[in-house]
Amino acid sequence: MREPQQDRSRVTRQRLLEATTECLAEQGWAATTVGVVAGRAGVSRGAAQHHFPTREDLITAALEYVFDTRMQIARDEAIGLPEGAGRTAAVVARLVDYYTGTLFKAALQVWTAAASDPALRERVLPLEDRFGRTAHRMAVDQLGVDGSDPAVRALVQATLDLARGLGLADVLTDDSARRVEVVKQWATSLDEQLQALSR
Repeated sequence: MREPQQDRSRVTRQRLLEATTECLAEQGWAATTVGVVAGRAGVSRGAAQHHFPTREDLITAALEYVFDTRMQIARDEAIGLPEGAGRTAAVVARLVDYYTGTLFKAALQVWTAAASDPALRERVLPLEDRFGRTAHRMAVDQLGVDGSDPAVRALVQATLDLARGLGLADVLTDDSARRVEVVKQWATSLDEQLQALSR
């Protein structure tokens, strides 16, 4: 009798986390209330508050959940990365895709709110730090480069900063046509610099 209840609880929690992220990305911080998320997830407000007593608990848990899910997908996708010349271009394109997706748009809403809310900022900063370290480590692994080399680390960070900037440019308008060219040019430059460092 216990297992089905645990399963239902896990499913409810997952629906709430996914609904929160979608609501943040589509409607913004102000509209992402516990009541709105509960309605979107198809559960009662009481059930939502049973899992997440406060709005901040719900939102930070949602960001962690979606980030962890996205990173697992990225690890799975890494198996299919091409070897040789096309690898750098594929990795850069995927990193930019992550920063133009739902998670980034949702996180951006939370970062903006946290900028003027000290209590929220205190909760978000450790998350942002973990996200940044994990994304950097994954980029190093996917590129197959020496992460202990300061020059390589700087290039990887520049790539992540570029991806984040392209994600910001995509928030208000569809910037995909220009983005394709920027990604292609940066991937070529990055590949040349990484090759030179490995010699």
